[in-house]
Amino acid sequence: MKPLTPAGTVSVVTLGCEKNTVDSEVLMGKLRRRGLRLVADPEQAETIIVNTCGFIDHAKKESIDAILEATELKRGAAKDGRTTRVLVAGCLSERYRSELETEISEVDGYFGTQDFENILSSFGPEEALSLGFDPKLDLISERVLTTPKHFAYMKISEGCDHPCSFCAIPIMRGGHRSRSIEELEFEAMMLASNGLKELVLIAQDSTYYGLDNYGSRTLAKLLERLCRVNGIEWIRLMYAYPAQFPLDVLDVMAGEEKIVKYLDMPVQHASTNVLKHMRRGITRRATEELVAQIRNRIPGIALRTTLITGFPTESDQEFEELEQFVGEMQFDRLGVFTYSQEEGTSAHPLGDPIPQAEKFRRQRRLYELQEEVAQEKRLTRIGSMERALIERAEGEFYFGRTRYDAPEVDEHVRILASGNDTIAVGTFADIQITSAADSDAEYELESVLL
Repeated sequence: MKPLTPAGTVSVVTLGCEKNTVDSEVLMGKLRRRGLRLVADPEQAETIIVNTCGFIDHAKKESIDAILEATELKRGAAKDGRTTRVLVAGCLSERYRSELETEISEVDGYFGTQDFENILSSFGPEEALSLGFDPKLDLISERVLTTPKHFAYMKISEGCDHPCSFCAIPIMRGGHRSRSIEELEFEAMMLASNGLKELVLIAQDSTYYGLDNYGSRTLAKLLERLCRVNGIEWIRLMYAYPAQFPLDVLDVMAGEEKIVKYLDMPVQHASTNVLKHMRRGITRRATEELVAQIRNRIPGIALRTTLITGFPTESDQEFEELEQFVGEMQFDRLGVFTYSQEEGTSAHPLGDPIPQAEKFRRQRRLYELQEEVAQEKRLTRIGSMERALIERAEGEFYFGRTRYDAPEVDEHVRILASGNDTIAVGTFADIQITSAADSDAEYELESVLL
């Protein structure tokens, strides 16, 4: 593979989840530090790096399409383009490298989820040797944010040790590996120095944090340390695994003002039998008891979860149980995936007996139920005074998020400002909720400035 000159242009195309986003941001920081110029438009890049997702069928297809689009640009470079190299990284490449090398041979190099330093080396051995890899400089301070300046994701660990039967993440990402508290605290300080207001903590399982390198679950201690970082005003916790949930985390969340009273906890299903086949390590009763305990210890907390419909052993009766669960639990936010049969997982031998149309029907039904729950909750918020982080301005309106809403996945509130009111994007504003909009609107709540 011919190395690119240090003055070359690179475009990084990112697919999949927020964990991939962070990986790409770190990679982009290292590339820029080497003197390479980052461009957003792949058509303007000499090298295109596609950071793929291989989680479920839809994500795989999206990643393959992105690879093919990049190789098409390379093919056309001789006529009117500039792309001379295409590199592929991430989960799909980690999992299907040999197949991809055979099927899409125009790609100049395939790299896995832990091969990013090899990507850097492909830009020339002299640069790689002279730079070195300081974990703080290379992994933190040089990160190029692709999110708006006021919020960022921070990956507190990599990989997963859980044996969930439907999930291929351990195959692609390996076992759980926590980052040190000191490194994460330093990263938070660097982000805060650049104007960050909201820090969103992500992992494959955030509540497992510390068990590998500290010998116990130390998420609560990490949260306490991050709350000391000046400048950061909101800390949001995502991807909390329900089994063996560390309850000391609830005490910290309840006592620290910077931690928004919001928790993302994917429960995946309600039927104890399905949960057993999913190998989730928890029952419906234990899940309900945990939810009750969370709400009791943190009054008013917003709970988000995700569910899976169409798991191979999910009978009609067990789906009805899931419907009942959604109605009873009254989650504030809810996402629903349809089951995807994945090679190498322990559920793969069960087959995929439920038709895709039925999976989608069940998914739609859960969303219908959740919309009823969500609208009731919106109506109860009318008249309330809340704090919103302003995301954008359009005409006479501002759009923001309250503590109930994680970036990119949850709702927005539309804020009417008078002609004399000006709010900078990325800052906070005190608002009063005045009405709940229709469910098909871009926003779900309307408000006025206080």
